[in-house]
Amino acid sequence: MPTMRLKSVLLSLSAVAALSAGMTHAATNLVTNGNFDDTTNGNNKRLSASPTNQDDRTTLSGWTSTSIEGNGGGYNFVLDANTAKTWDSVVWLRSEVDGVSNGYASSANGGNIFASDALYGPGTLAQTITGLKQDAYYQLTFDYALAQQVGFTGANTNNFWHVMFGDQSANSSGLSITSGGFSGWQTATMTFQASGTSQVLSFLAQTTAPGAPPFLLLDGVNLTAVPEPSTWAMMLGGFGLIGFLARRRQRGSAALA
Repeated sequence: MPTMRLKSVLLSLSAVAALSAGMTHAATNLVTNGNFDDTTNGNNKRLSASPTNQDDRTTLSGWTSTSIEGNGGGYNFVLDANTAKTWDSVVWLRSEVDGVSNGYASSANGGNIFASDALYGPGTLAQTITGLKQDAYYQLTFDYALAQQVGFTGANTNNFWHVMFGDQSANSSGLSITSGGFSGWQTATMTFQASGTSQVLSFLAQTTAPGAPPFLLLDGVNLTAVPEPSTWAMMLGGFGLIGFLARRRQRGSAALA
């Protein structure tokens, strides 16, 4: 193989490797148990502030649930998304209004979901994220929805997740439902800058208006590093080199035809 062609092939492979490494680094989820499927004492239970063997309490691995009033784990629950609309659920969420479906559906991940009442004994769900790079940017995404508990009526307005990442905060867009309604699942995206190598990520259900047992639902929590400018330059350079070699090969093949 001619030296120039060998060099071109090696450069191409190097560009592809750099591209792959950059994408893998950016896609690594730094959140433990972001789908809430790992529990210490089963699901379909109210959360405790600490691990327990109580039949009606559990904890989420990697997370802590703490009442903002300081008396336990708050009115927070881990539900089975598929059975939350049935009487078997510890919190029975409404799936119809006057016999007509309200559109209730499981989250995209299925499995478990986190549920919190913004009005009655709200509690903070938190996790310490490690392995951060100081001053680097991180993108947080999560799925969320608003539902109402069976046995209650009344509209719910502007329920949202208040998110903290270290000393920074952001709110998801507010969700509102009519009496007995369901908002459908939404995806929130936020960007934070790390001020240290470890920081606490937390979620607190909030609302600006009274309602009739509104439950904010949460699932699919994902925190990934935002590629640095040098990584983007490397990725774009890799694409450019690969495209150049492909065009050069096409011209060479045409000349031999």
